[in-house]
Amino acid sequence: MPSDPAQVAAEVAQQVLAAPPSLGPGRLVCVDGPAGSGKTTLADALADVVPGTQVVHCDELLQGWRGLPGLAATVEALLAPLARGEVGHWTRWDWLAGDWAESHPVTPGGLLVLEGVGCWSPAVADLVGCLVWVEAESSLRLARGIERDGEQMRHHWEQWRIDEDELFERLGTRRHADVVVTTD
Repeated sequence: MPSDPAQVAAEVAQQVLAAPPSLGPGRLVCVDGPAGSGKTTLADALADVVPGTQVVHCDELLQGWRGLPGLAATVEALLAPLARGEVGHWTRWDWLAGDWAESHPVTPGGLLVLEGVGCWSPAVADLVGCLVWVEAESSLRLARGIERDGEQMRHHWEQWRIDEDELFERLGTRRHADVVVTTD
């Protein structure tokens, strides 16, 4: 699929809104793929296309740089009440303080976009109306991350890339994608 975020967002929105609700009375899009590939840009474009869209950036649900293994359970806990038509909640990880911070409600209905590495897992697959896989060449993704976070974070980025590769291989995330977008 072409990588223009507005065009991709329009096509994904059309696809998911034409289908029956998948998350209780609402719909769910997961925008997954490796770090630095452009997931946030696409999620923001989806929110621009569909008024009232709720976006949850899953890097705020991770317990720090090594929190990827626990993300699937956190996402499940957020989505379970939404699937029943009840309010879900997530708690933000404060990266500077190194601790959990405030909680945020997510109301049922409408469009929910989960964005971030590992936001999709087989445990929530039946709730997902559309899984979008966003990818870019590895060195470009690393350059984007270092540009955003600074050279001092390189060691975290290098370990993160190993962790996400292991996760994606284990879950087969790309193979399950409804839409694949390349941003390089």
